[in-house]
Amino acid sequence: MLDPIIFGLMIGAFLFCTGILIVIIKKNAIFVMIGIELMLNGANVNFVVFSGSDPNIQGQLMGIFVVVLAAAESVVALAIMLNIFRHFQTLDLNSLKKLKH
Repeated sequence: MLDPIIFGLMIGAFLFCTGILIVIIKKNAIFVMIGIELMLNGANVNFVVFSGSDPNIQGQLMGIFVVVLAAAESVVALAIMLNIFRHFQTLDLNSLKKLKH
């Protein structure tokens, strides 16, 4: 039988590594943002798993902070991507390397 802490850490590591792979492999800005969200969720799972064995609520507070940070990051990133798409008509990161006309 697998220890619940080890199982939770494995899930968090899987989410984090999947996010890193998406950020490295994908060329679309939407997918890169999804990869960043997966990395944040993987770290959040680790905070919650570690807070289960800690009598303080510091891990849960950090988890709430990560959720708020992810929401704020999503709003700002989507606004930036919307403006980039309006201007360049693409979200392909390779074609956006030069932001000059």
